[in-house]
Order: sequence, then C-alpha cells, then structure tokens
Amino acid sequence: MDEELRSLTERLRQESGASVAYERLAETRDLDELAAVLTEPGQPLWARELAAFRLGVAGDCRGFEALVLLLNHRDPQRCASAAHALARLGDPRTARAAAALATNELRVAYALHPVRLLADLRAPESVPALITTLSRRLRPHDPYRRVALACVEGLGTLGDARARPVLNEALAHPALAEAAVHALARIPSPR
Repeated sequence: MDEELRSLTERLRQESGASVAYERLAETRDLDELAAVLTEPGQPLWARELAAFRLGVAGDCRGFEALVLLLNHRDPQRCASAAHALARLGDPRTARAAAALATNELRVAYALHPVRLLADLRAPESVPALITTLSRRLRPHDPYRRVALACVEGLGTLGDARARPVLNEALAHPALAEAAVHALARIPSPR
C-alpha cells in the first residue's frame, strides 16, 4: 500500500469513527460510487476527501475539483494528501490550479503544498509561479519562511535559469541562504 494512502486511511478511519460508511468507501473499487460521494449533499468532509483521493490516484478526473479545494485547506494533512493525489491524477488543469493557489496572497498561509506540487509537476506554470511567490516572500519580516524555503528548493529542483535573479536575492536572507546556494548550483551556467 502506498504510504500516503496508508496515512490518509488511518487518519480518516479515526475521523469517521471507523464507521461502516468509511469501510465501504475505503474498500470499494467502484469509481462511480466514489464520484457520487462528491456530488451527494450532506457527505462529511472525511468521505469527500477519501473519495477524491481514491479517484485522483486512480487517474479519474472527477476528483479534480475536490482535490484542488483540499489542496488549499487549513489542515496541512489534507493539503498533503490532495497534492499527492493531484500529482498522480495527470489532469492538465492541475498546474494552473496549483499556480493560482501558490500565488494567491490572501491564502499564502496555505501555499506550502501547492508550491511543492508545482516543483513535482515540472509544468510550464511552475517556474513563473515559484518566482512570483518567492519574490513576495523576500519582503522584510515576512512570516511565511516555510513557503519561501519550499520555493527556493523547488526552483533548485527545476533548474531553470529564469530563477537565478530571485535566488540571488534569497542569498541575503539567512533562513534561505544555504538552500539558495544549493539551488543556484543546480542551475546550468550560462554559456
């Protein structure tokens, strides 16, 4: 069993009180049954999360919208599970949605997982969104250092020369300097 799925199922089993409904959703192989959970009124959050996650890792795009909502949830565990499923879903809308969430200043406190997802996706939207998000995090006294660090690491992973200026700026920030040095080292030198 996938580690992320194991972690999710343990967490949601507890959240659901190990109900019969939980067991049915955890065991079903019927993707239509899972998709129905996302549209039926009155479904608890744990049921929607489990259904969306299982649809996502199965490559069924009917879980996309719910996963994007969960990617921007205030609970980091829900965000991590959604990012995992979205990375496996293969939906072409994922990078655009992650970029919108990562660059939304009103929701920057929840941008960590969208930022990490962008680095994993290696999509055309990834580098510009990470540069924008990191630029905003380089302001004095910015409280979102974990988001900034994830941007620096993600830009290093992507190794795109467009990131060089913002990574050079990050060198001036003690909490980011070491990661910025490593990220810059991963970017090919200009010829």
